Amino acid sequence: MPPPHYYPVLLPLLVLAAVAGVSAGDGGGGEGLERTYIVRVDADAKPSVYPTHAHWYEAAVLAAAGDGAGWPEGGPLIHTYSAAFHGFSARMSPAAAEALASAPGVAAVVPERVRQLSTTRSPRFLGLLSSPPSALLADSDFGADLVIAIVDTGISPAHRSFQDRGLGPVPSRWRGVCASGPGFPPSACNRKLVGARFFSKGYEATSGRMNETAEVRSPLDTDGHGTHTASIAAGAYKVCWVGGCFDSDILAAFDAAVADGVNVISLSVGGVVVPYYLDAIAIGAFGATEAGIVVSASAGNGGPGGLTVTNVAPWMATVGAGSMDRAFPANVRLGNGQVLDGVSVYGGPALESGKMYELVYAGASGGASSASDVYSASMCLDGSLDPAAVRGKIVVCDRGVNSRAAKGDVVRRAGGVGMVLANGAFDGEGLVADCHVLPAIAVGAAAGDRLRKYIASSTKQRPATGTILFEGTHLGVHPAPVVAAFSARGPNPQSPDILKPDLIAPGLNILAAWPSSVGPAGIPSDIRRTEFNILSGTSMACPHVSGLAALLKAAHPTWSPASIKSALMTTAYVRDNSNGTMVDESTGAVAGAFDLGAGHVDPMRAMDPGLVYDITPGDYVNFLCNLNYTEQNIRAVTRRQADCRGARRAGHAGNLNYPSLSATFVAAADDARATTMRTHFIRTATNVGGGERAVYRASVAAPEGCNVTVQPRQLAFRREGQRLSFTVRVEAAVAAPGKRMEPGSSQVRSGALTWSDGRHVVRSPIVVTVQAPLQ
Repeated sequence: MPPPHYYPVLLPLLVLAAVAGVSAGDGGGGEGLERTYIVRVDADAKPSVYPTHAHWYEAAVLAAAGDGAGWPEGGPLIHTYSAAFHGFSARMSPAAAEALASAPGVAAVVPERVRQLSTTRSPRFLGLLSSPPSALLADSDFGADLVIAIVDTGISPAHRSFQDRGLGPVPSRWRGVCASGPGFPPSACNRKLVGARFFSKGYEATSGRMNETAEVRSPLDTDGHGTHTASIAAGAYKVCWVGGCFDSDILAAFDAAVADGVNVISLSVGGVVVPYYLDAIAIGAFGATEAGIVVSASAGNGGPGGLTVTNVAPWMATVGAGSMDRAFPANVRLGNGQVLDGVSVYGGPALESGKMYELVYAGASGGASSASDVYSASMCLDGSLDPAAVRGKIVVCDRGVNSRAAKGDVVRRAGGVGMVLANGAFDGEGLVADCHVLPAIAVGAAAGDRLRKYIASSTKQRPATGTILFEGTHLGVHPAPVVAAFSARGPNPQSPDILKPDLIAPGLNILAAWPSSVGPAGIPSDIRRTEFNILSGTSMACPHVSGLAALLKAAHPTWSPASIKSALMTTAYVRDNSNGTMVDESTGAVAGAFDLGAGHVDPMRAMDPGLVYDITPGDYVNFLCNLNYTEQNIRAVTRRQADCRGARRAGHAGNLNYPSLSATFVAAADDARATTMRTHFIRTATNVGGGERAVYRASVAAPEGCNVTVQPRQLAFRREGQRLSFTVRVEAAVAAPGKRMEPGSSQVRSGALTWSDGRHVVRSPIVVTVQAPLQ
């Protein structure tokens, strides 16, 4: 049975999108070819001659494109925006976009990009018990009267996770709609699923009219990702996987969510990191934040490599993924006596008991369909395996290129009886449990190497043999949590002064709702059906934080989005259930701040953080000033004019009142120069600890080779809501005298600043990065 429905009601905002010959980098446009552009305008700049903004927008596009442009039925506009953002999207040539950018009243013209989806037990693991109710659930009235907008692939409204039994009326401020269509009648919405919309115009403008035999023109989820993420934020648990979403549609979802009156927006999509004034998600999220809405976004699944984090704007909560204390172990028993540990959630018929099957690795042992395509066969790509070579055998497939479940389907169609999915060096020891279509197991890089060597040493007389055994579900696993190998890592590629990800939450092997029309493997050939499914990704971690943000907002209705994020970050923990420092799944080494941000979310402590670091929209403007953005760039993000003279005199981008502190130094190319570099951070803490008087004292765990001082070291608050400021000074020893760093190398050192009044512990990570020039 699924857990009780104790999270807030939600609004799923479906973004119908698919990658149809469109790259994530260019949005589908080429030199001189039409593509979709998002245009931001000054709301009060509409000439009086036009009766509506839409008339003005259409006239502006027509003037920029010239008389020869052809338009689809309905005119050039795709979407118009008026809540989170003022402007429109339209398809035009680069030349027309350039002309439009200089038109009166136009603040910015941004090319559209295609985004990707960042693809149980977590309430108990998070300490959220419904009976008896935890303090957070009780104090927030179980999130009643809050609305979460899920921007994803839609929702399956008939699933029992979205039943409204026992819930009160729809929040009175709700202004949204229940958009109907195939498979989604007007009656699909209720007191829990309060509304639904779908946005497909941007997708269809680029890819052509949708194929309605394969896709549904309604909020109905035919992928699974949206149902999974929505049920995590709403009370059940489900994982999601990869799809595609177009910026113009995502921005339309943001715009509708703000207008509809939501409290939290949960966004499990990501893509290429670009400057904030070119990033439609960052722009939409700023408008939502300015309206008092918390925006939670997935960090991406590009880990474990560095500089892979996405959705890095400081006004969003960027969420990485960790494990829980639950595992799905399986192992490979080899004919030579070795046992290789792995994971799997395969639940179908097992391999014959006691039988050892021949093992084949098509990357080296002749299992390829053609001698010239050994690489494709090693990856088990479609059509790459020779049925005569793999029939009746267990096939070893390298991880990468196609989906993990798709590899198993390729093996099954070629006649294989089982699969071992082996990590390469990049993936390390990070494992994801999948619901495969045949007996299959995932093993880490070290086990994969041993397996390949065993197969390579075999002969016709003594073939390599083995079998796969499944061990079910194990609870109380140690250590937990660990940082999931796939979870995207910092540093922040756009603004290194802002540590990203912000924090991590459960995102590995998450059980959640699943559509009845989609097989659990997520591939067309899978005809099995299930109510719940297990998936992994920062897509799954993000809605956990979205749901917690809604609970905090219900308990503290006057808190700003920045205060809620601060409470989640400064109360996060960095030690696992073995009381050791949290580790990185991919390597087993201690995880750093670029892996887990401030740490793993702790809902109970976040309820009463003691202090918060609040940030106003004006503070974000100053931050953009200190990134050396032009006034035009800033206006593209914030809809306001900016005078940066005061902001730049006051400090640097790192002085944004953020709950973490990140400094980057560039080492001198000449080792004869000074070996110590300095910076400072100014922070302002607000007392929310519940008492009129409180005295907080600072303690510092300085990063290695650094000297960190705090002034003053004591903050004496006289009342609730009082704000007091302090300065943190950091001196970093770049290198020992006479020694130089290798050109292009970097050193990352981590520490922490902690404020405590004896009852609250308010922790902020300190990260110091020293970079050597390329020469």
